[in-house]
Amino acid sequence: PIPILLALGLNSFKHKKYRKVIQTVTYAPNFISVVVMCGMLLLFLSPDAGILNKILSFFGIAPINFMGDKSYWRHIYVWSGIWQSMGWNSVIYFAALSAVSPDLHEAAIMDGANKFQLIRHIDLPSIMPTAIILLIMSCGSILSVGFEKVFLLQNDLNKSVSEIISTYTYQVGLVENNVSYSAAIGLFNSAVNAVMLIAVNKIARKSSGISLY
Repeated sequence: PIPILLALGLNSFKHKKYRKVIQTVTYAPNFISVVVMCGMLLLFLSPDAGILNKILSFFGIAPINFMGDKSYWRHIYVWSGIWQSMGWNSVIYFAALSAVSPDLHEAAIMDGANKFQLIRHIDLPSIMPTAIILLIMSCGSILSVGFEKVFLLQNDLNKSVSEIISTYTYQVGLVENNVSYSAAIGLFNSAVNAVMLIAVNKIARKSSGISLY
């Protein structure tokens, strides 16, 4: 939902100059490579020289080994991913909002609608078909969360929560040289993704009339 909220917020922001600045700032992280971004995270969250721990120490809080504490790992992975992709993922929603007729907004304003009501009753329904299609496509790769970022942020201290299917396949297939077992894992992964895609597509078609096929 973060890219949708960002697109709705930018669309209702009337100062075009500042809106372009916000768009540029939110789009820029998408062009940072995974390796560079993981290096930045490791540097910023370092218990010795990390800027975050420097701030904590300024307030008298002991340094925290964020990458070694498994309770922080999921939050680091998820929120850094949102930060990196939310701007770029909001582009398609912003494009859909640009197709909304201004006459609808003008008529609603004449009837006394505020900004929240404009978003709820005009903007949000207009991008709902796009959101549903992207949701269906995302569910088709729900088990494929990527390899590079997890592998680069993974260590022995957080491995109990950071191990995913792709890193486990790498461990079994390349490190342990059990190619047949890793192939079976990959096949099972693809099968579950296909089932999820078909199921969510069917649910979306029955509930909203919108589907991929």
